[in-house]
Amino acid sequence: MTTTATSVPATAPRPRFRDLAAAEWIKLTSLRSTWIAYGATALAVVGFNAGTAYDTYSHWAEQGAEGRAGFVRDGVPLLDAFTANAAMVMLLALGVLGALVMVGEYASGTVRTTFAAVPDRRAVMAAKAVVVALAATVFGGLVATVSFALTQAILDGRGVGVPIDHPGALRVVVASALLAPVGALTGLALGTLVRQTAATMAACVAVLLVLPLVATDGRYWSAVVAHALPFEAWNRLVTVAPAPTDFPWTTGGAWTVYGAWALAAAALAVFGTHRRDQ
Repeated sequence: MTTTATSVPATAPRPRFRDLAAAEWIKLTSLRSTWIAYGATALAVVGFNAGTAYDTYSHWAEQGAEGRAGFVRDGVPLLDAFTANAAMVMLLALGVLGALVMVGEYASGTVRTTFAAVPDRRAVMAAKAVVVALAATVFGGLVATVSFALTQAILDGRGVGVPIDHPGALRVVVASALLAPVGALTGLALGTLVRQTAATMAACVAVLLVLPLVATDGRYWSAVVAHALPFEAWNRLVTVAPAPTDFPWTTGGAWTVYGAWALAAAALAVFGTHRRDQ
């Protein structure tokens, strides 16, 4: 009597989320271009801010007695701590870097290997979103902190630098730091949905750069659009004494815009790939 043995294929264990996040972290940090891009962005942002502070320092005599007396009172040191140009550069650059996390895999074809190894695409995309948000938050925190410290040290040469516990200073640093993950997650979502490198870059420029320039507070619907954009939310958060407008809004509303964009972008990145590839 013979017995035929039947072999049952072993089921591969479901990958743990921390393992997926670790794999995405290795992908991100192992590329030399990632470090170069983040480094160049940091230098550009800090350079814009330090240059503005030094311009104030070098032309201090031209301020006039009234301007010098009200310099700190009017919140000008906080405006120099993180300028609008620096914020726009960081927002756009981080948007592009976030998009490249996804479009880079589509362009090289490695996305097929990734999804073949881990068929749960939502888990893969969630890991990407967590890693992108974490890296961008750390980057934004470092850049905002260095910018604040450097600009206030420069202004201290004229006796008008402010400490971090100055009213509104911490909010400027936090709002500027968190602009980075908002931009990076937005780029990741656009890269997931568009997938083509050139089209994704154009979408990042349109959403993060062009819209804030077009939308203004002059009309109701234009103000509604402007107040729903990350850059305008940052602008509201870093303004110590906002000028009266026909359509005012609060700092709480600006923080809400930050959270809504981050959550919506992460959701689009996680569920967009799953739905489109069914």
